[in-house]
Amino acid sequence: MLAVAVAAPFLLTGLGAVPFDDPGEGMHAEIARELLAAGRPLPLTLGGVAYVDKPPLLYALMAAAFSVAGPSEGAARLVSALAALLAVGATAWLGTRLLDARTGLVAGLALLSSLGFFVYGRYVRPEALFVATLALGFALTLSGLVDRRPPRVVAGLAIFGLAALAKDPLGTVAPPLAIGLAMVLAGRARPVRAWLPAWGVALALALAFGWWALAEAVTPGFTWYTVVDNHLLNVARARVFPDEDVPLSAAEFTTVALLGAAPWVLPAGVVVGRLVTRRAWREPAEIPWIALALWAVGVLGLTALSPFRLPHYGLPAYPAVALLAARGWRELDVRWLAGVHAVLFGVLAIGCATAWVTDGAAFMSGVIEASDVATRKSAVELGPPPVPEWSSFQPLVGVTGLVFAGGAVALAIAGRRRARTAAVFATIVTLALVLPSAARSLALVSAHRTVKGIGDEVRRHADAADVVALEGPIENAGALEWYSGRRPVIVDGRRSVLGFGSTRPEWRDTFWDGARLDRAWQGPGRVWLVTGRPPERSVVTRLPAARLVATGGGRRLYVNR
Repeated sequence: MLAVAVAAPFLLTGLGAVPFDDPGEGMHAEIARELLAAGRPLPLTLGGVAYVDKPPLLYALMAAAFSVAGPSEGAARLVSALAALLAVGATAWLGTRLLDARTGLVAGLALLSSLGFFVYGRYVRPEALFVATLALGFALTLSGLVDRRPPRVVAGLAIFGLAALAKDPLGTVAPPLAIGLAMVLAGRARPVRAWLPAWGVALALALAFGWWALAEAVTPGFTWYTVVDNHLLNVARARVFPDEDVPLSAAEFTTVALLGAAPWVLPAGVVVGRLVTRRAWREPAEIPWIALALWAVGVLGLTALSPFRLPHYGLPAYPAVALLAARGWRELDVRWLAGVHAVLFGVLAIGCATAWVTDGAAFMSGVIEASDVATRKSAVELGPPPVPEWSSFQPLVGVTGLVFAGGAVALAIAGRRRARTAAVFATIVTLALVLPSAARSLALVSAHRTVKGIGDEVRRHADAADVVALEGPIENAGALEWYSGRRPVIVDGRRSVLGFGSTRPEWRDTFWDGARLDRAWQGPGRVWLVTGRPPERSVVTRLPAARLVATGGGRRLYVNR
């Protein structure tokens, strides 16, 4: 498929060029490495402690990649990249089935060039895999309904079941609800088996929840943690086992989510508005588009209304946004559409130019702090921002400004000539030229805050009998064991994704308080301490004769002798 062929170089090139980003990628890669070493599917572990925060599909796929290619940054990121390619292909295929081949191509490339999607397509997290299962599920289910192919609908529902294995049970439940509501609005809800066949429901539920029985057996309390603490209490901001994530405000989330899919949200929004204006939900032929509109608006709107929001929570809406945008480029007035995009690109060019000639403070606070979870955590801890200085980003921002300026000119010319094809592909090419700068920025951040340098120091100097301690939640330095070859004890790190596991007696010795560290530090053995906390807020301030051995990645390595 052409969209996948175009997307592949952008998503696959240079995946192993930089170490894991921490916090961010390292934790997930380490879980997969431990899964491969254990040789059994459950429990998932991080630092040897049961990890119940996410389902197993991502880690099983990465473990499979490690078994073939060996554990590496490139093999870990390849899983996300291939998932992103699947999402692009599924989106393009559905666009082709619903309208025509050009619309499908535009939809697939619109998804690729949505900056938020592209970044997570090169990053070790469950998001790309989650989006891929949703995109494929919608593609199979909606095309099956249009073509009256019940087996395809069954397959689509089963893929929604995999969405729960990728990240969240809502990925299994919510998409059929959006499709069902579209069917109800069109007066086509009956027979229910047409859009909710029993076999499809059974497969979806088996895939989504069948593994829960095994997870509960090996880690009692898993179901309560997943359903109650990690969902119901999380939304209510009353978790028993909170982690350190700092949620966005509704305005911040909306801005990040819309900019992550810019400029495609513009034509997509207009198409949704036109569907509403002419009450298109009453037309059976519009059922797929109403379902996509309900899904996109529902994901973004309900998340904005939720008390807990993170920057990536808008990603599941992006395939639907891409499809609606592709339809907009097919139907809307091209002069107006190209003109609006030209103005937007011009504004972005001016913004980049302004940042380039100044100290970049607005860029660092407005873009980095809003979109980067680790930076928000650091602000709460009163530590330095865990990103490179502005001077590292400045050349990339300058190049991006020039690209947007060129795109604005190209769109203005195409709009004036009413050249629809030229206008839409000028938009795509402009955004495609921005993607390498985005990939480079991601690499700069990863290289800046990786724990690899500290891990290498521990690997070189720590003896087998030495104690290696990590201060704070393990996810803030998740790849420490990966790079050091040593499993750390965790000091003052119970507020963490391992909070639930820390309560179990079999892992009590992994979690130390300050008093136990003090005793070990003053005992006969050698103790190494890795910390990313500011010195004035770190336990190291009360440790006698703490010798600083190395710094790097926003962390410091101390030893007692």
